[in-house]
Amino acid sequence: MPRVKRAMLHLKKRKKLMKAVKGYKWGRKNKIKLARPAMLKAGVYAYRDRRNKKRDRRSLWLIQINAACREIGTTYSKLTAALKKGGIELDRKILSELARTQSAVFSSLVKKVS
Repeated sequence: MPRVKRAMLHLKKRKKLMKAVKGYKWGRKNKIKLARPAMLKAGVYAYRDRRNKKRDRRSLWLIQINAACREIGTTYSKLTAALKKGGIELDRKILSELARTQSAVFSSLVKKVS
């Protein structure tokens, strides 16, 4: 049986790994044994945090809306109840954007539904 030499594939694989871990700290940036698990773990964190980012954004929107509501003299829960009762379907992202950038529009909306 002929001998199979895989030097090129091995070097390509290693080069790809080293490119992926460029910028990591300590030995994880230049030692193969440390670089591989570091890269795999980074992928796990990236996958997880792409989902967690949505959770974090939503909680930030709630905080921003509640802060703007309290300046006007109401609370977030009262505002959402009034919006639902009034049949206004604005999502939290839009409400938070209004509260941050266009406070006059937001306050008029709150006064209208309350």
